[in-house]
Parts: sequence; structure tokens; C-alpha cells
Amino acid sequence: MDNNGKLAKVLIHIYEEEDFQSNSKVALKTISLPVNPESLTQNYKVELTKQQGQGNQGTGPGYKATAPEELKLDFIFDGTNTIQGYSYNNSKERSVKEQLKVFMDAVYYMNGKIHRPNFLKVQWGDLVFPCTLSSLDLNYTLFESNGDPLRVKASASFVKYISQKERVAREKKKSPDLTHAEQVKAGDRLDNMAYNIYNDVKYVIQIAKANQLTSFRKVVPGKELIFPPLDKTGI
Repeated sequence: MDNNGKLAKVLIHIYEEEDFQSNSKVALKTISLPVNPESLTQNYKVELTKQQGQGNQGTGPGYKATAPEELKLDFIFDGTNTIQGYSYNNSKERSVKEQLKVFMDAVYYMNGKIHRPNFLKVQWGDLVFPCTLSSLDLNYTLFESNGDPLRVKASASFVKYISQKERVAREKKKSPDLTHAEQVKAGDRLDNMAYNIYNDVKYVIQIAKANQLTSFRKVVPGKELIFPPLDKTGI
């Protein structure tokens, strides 16, 4: 229920831009599921390396990556008019074939403007999940006499989508293999700045040389310093 005591349906907001904005800064279109899901599953997965050296026993797995979150919804499309409150986008007259077409156009078929399926936001109550469809299973369980479907069980999986720009902003990577530019703030010390990026203070001399500093003990607030990839052999 929402704050007004009304049943809140699952909404799927459709976008053409990967930052989930259209020219009008709102969703291109929004559809609702005809009935709320029978189940909702969120999946979190950490990918680990399981290789171990020859002769080693019980080597601990290493971290490889954190896989994107997944959201799975199981729900139905129905054309029997027997489900109380069943309504597909405020219309009770759509056939199951028409309901499926609206859904597939929104989440599955390629959008000719962007040459890929749409970007989506699945919303149910406080849950807002930016994503794209990753898989869809349709199980036809009831038919009309002419063979048209009367009921379809759908199982849709969505993978969380974060634009490249947002991903970089979120991660704020401090990899020693990348070059970083940092502006000195009042109270900053070169050894502390080195530790924040490299998790080690022993590279301050290399950093000082890279920035042509006469002393690594004093840095001037407002000055931009370059933190290059590490040369571990040149300490």
C-alpha cells in the first residue's frame, strides 16, 4: 500500500539515455505490471578466483570483481477477467497478446533510436532499480479455443545498470596503475596523500620527483600534484 492506502503497483519507467534522463528530464514512458509479482528476488554476487599454485592446499580464493546486482520478478499476464483488480496500464480490455506487446516493446525489443533495448527503472514502493532486461521466460499456461494465450506466467530478470560517468564518480578509483591528479588542501601532507592512493607512504620521493618538488615535507595548498603509476623497482 502507498501512503494513501492504495495498492502500489510495480512501475517500469523507460528511458533512451543511459543516465536515465530524456530531453524532458523525465521518463520517456511508464508502464505498470497488471498484477504485482508473485515473488521478487534480489541477487548479489562476488566473483572470486579459485586458482591455486601447484602443491598448495586450501588456498583462499582471491577477489575478482563484484557482479552487477540482479532483480527477478515473477508475475502473470491474464485475459480471463477473473482476477480482482487486474488492470494493465489502466485498461481492462487488452488481450494477453496486446499486453505482451506493450511489455516487450518497452523492455525487450531494440529501440531504433539508440540501437539497443531501452534503459529501465523498476519501481515498487521504496525500491527503485535502474537496469536493463537480462532475460525473460514466458510460460503459456492457458489458451483460447483459437490458440491465443489467455494466461502467461512471466519470469523477468533485470541487471543493474550504472552509466560509465556515474560508475567513475562512484568508484573514485585509487589504483596504483593509474595516473591521478589531486589538488592540495590546507593541512595536506604528501605522505598522507601517497597513502590514500597507494596504501603506502614509501613512494613519496617518486611523487616529489614527478612533481619537481624540492622537498616532500611541505606542499602548497591549491597546487595540483600528479601521482603517477608506481615504479616499484625505483624506490
